[in-house]
This record gives sequence, C-alpha cells and structure tokens, in this order.
Amino acid sequence: MENIRLQNLSKDFGGFNAVSNVNLEIKSGELYSFLGPSGCGKTTLLRMIAGFEIPTSGKIFIGNTEITELPPYKREVNTIFQNYSLFPHMTVFDNVAFGLRVKKVPKAEIRDRVQEMLVLVKMQDQALKYPDQMSGGQKQRVAIARALINKPRVLLLDEPLAALDLKLRQHMLIELMNIHDVVGITFIYVTHDQSEAMSISDTMAVMNGGNIIQSGPPDDIYERPASIFSAYFIGETNLISGEVKAVHEDYVELSCPDGADGYFDIDSSFNELPALGSQITLSLRPEKIAISRTKPRALDDINILKGVIEDILYLGTHTQYIVLVGKLKFRVFSQHKRVYFDDKALDWEEPVWLFWHDSDTWLIEEIPSESLLEEKGNPALKRYVKRGKA
Repeated sequence: MENIRLQNLSKDFGGFNAVSNVNLEIKSGELYSFLGPSGCGKTTLLRMIAGFEIPTSGKIFIGNTEITELPPYKREVNTIFQNYSLFPHMTVFDNVAFGLRVKKVPKAEIRDRVQEMLVLVKMQDQALKYPDQMSGGQKQRVAIARALINKPRVLLLDEPLAALDLKLRQHMLIELMNIHDVVGITFIYVTHDQSEAMSISDTMAVMNGGNIIQSGPPDDIYERPASIFSAYFIGETNLISGEVKAVHEDYVELSCPDGADGYFDIDSSFNELPALGSQITLSLRPEKIAISRTKPRALDDINILKGVIEDILYLGTHTQYIVLVGKLKFRVFSQHKRVYFDDKALDWEEPVWLFWHDSDTWLIEEIPSESLLEEKGNPALKRYVKRGKA
C-alpha cells in the first residue's frame, strides 16, 4: 500500500503561514479532497505534493519513499490544472502522446497507449482536433488523458472543473469518478465547492487558515461537524446556542434564548457528554426540520417550536422558509412533493410549527463569534453573546 503521508508539513511565504503543521495520511487508491475557501492553503498543499513548492518544514512520503525535495518529474505525480494547459499547436493525439515521446517510447506503443487512453476519456473520435476546436469539457478530458498516460502513482486535480458550467461540471464529476474506478490510483482533488467535494470524495479534509479543521467521509462531516466553521462551510445550517440544564442517559436538555427576552427548551442527543451548565452550540440542518400549520403530536424525542414565516424563497427542488421564533431565525427546507393536491401552500406571516427529532441536532462545544453572527444575521445569538452569557 503506497499511502501518501504528510508529516508536520508547513509552508511560509514571507512571514505568511499558508500551511501550518499538517499531519495527514491518504490511503492508496483513495479519492481524497481538500475543501476550503480561497486562501485556506489547499492549493499550496497540493503544490507541495506535486513538487512545485518546497515545504518550509515537514516531510512528504509516498509509501516509504520520501519525496519532499524531489523535483516534480521524479515524483511519479501528475497534476491537472483549472486552465487545462494543453499545447495549442498540437492535436489531441499529440497532446496525449507528448509525455511518452519525451520518454522516447517506441512509436507503436505510443499509438496503442494513446488510443487506449482516448477510449477511457471517450475522445477516440476527436484525435485529430486542436484545442481551440473543442469545448471546455473536451479539453478537460484531454488533460486527464495526458496526465494519466505516463501511469502516475498519484493524480492531483487543482479546481479542474471550475471553468465549466453547472450541467457539464456535474457530468464531468461522474466521469472523473468512473475514470478513478478504472485506473485505481490515488486522486487528490482541490475545490472550494462543497457539493463537488461531497459528491466525489471517499474522504475529504476541510481547511481554513492553513489548518485542517476536520477530515473524514463526507457524510460524517456533514452530519457531525466538529466546529462551527465545518457546520457552516459544508452546506446550510441553523446554529442554536444554549446552556445545558439537564443531562440524561442518551440526551441533554438545553435552555436557549430567543432574542426577545424569552427562552425555549431543546432536547439533543450527544457524542461527548457536555457538562451541566456549559454553554454549547447546536447545529441543525434546514432539511431536518418539518414545518406545518398544525401542531404535531408531542413525543419525548421530538422538539417542537412555534414561529411565524418571515420569508419564502422558491428554489426549484425545494422551498426555503425563514421562520422567526422570537427573534431567532430558522432556515427550513421543504422538498416539493405533492401528496395531497388540495393542500394549501404556506404563506408569509403565517404562524407555523417547527419540529425535528432530537438526534438531528449536533452538539458543538463552541459559541459563535460576533463577526460570524453579524455575517449570518442571527440577532438572537448576537444578543446572547453581548449579554456575556457565553
């Protein structure tokens, strides 16, 4: 198994710490993603693995071989860039064959291997075209074929689909996953797009400020965020801050301010037992919340709140409701499914009930900063922090 290991890896640029003491192991054959906002260090990390940047400190291994200071051409690592980097004066065939010709591979073998690679990326009928005669998606396929022709141990992809439109990007994601399954080597994928990373990755790392904030399977990070940053960066969420007022065997009770000098109680399951009286934050995904004009039947494991619809946004596959509970805003996603065709749609300023299972909230032992509350527009949480309760 030729796992990739990053050991205490750091990179400074003139006093700016782009990557800070990263320790990570990527399994052989895995499709691994670095996800984060611009400037978080993900591309710098990729460039160090590729050999385009030398770490300030730390080591990089492929299997038992240290490659930290090897030049890129000796690493058996190829990179696909956002701009494709194809030779404009060469045909598709010649672009893909370039690496083999540099290695002075026999002509007959070049012909067979290029044809095999073009079949893999479904470009066998475009071999004589030039880059300016192709679409963005076709150029990306050629770039993939050229990167794989030399049989690298690792393929690095730096925002490879960013220049494509949404439909083509979604199609190319499926193609990339299929190609990965066929060739079986390690893919390391860099993106700022959360849905892209979640749909393509076996494992992903969420980065911010040069650090890996959380790593794991996409569903684990989405359902069980380790921090407020992870919760907000991976999709939409509602943050509810409160004080633990009772701890039971499999759930805790919290008292939460509503921003209007009132409080409401929420029950939540937990991963690690919080201390009685501690201030914690709950992450609650909008699609986990049911919304109804009729009060649901009270159950021990269901949270129920009453609010008023402030805004409604139609989003095609679903509608987003902004519901005020006191002054605390809840985002609620309601999928468009018509079971009863005579149902009357919910309307602005209508009183509604929100309810969800207590296991659908996730405890984060952080309190949001005022800057985050300003950005996300959550007046109840902002007031809570200002009062000094946190």
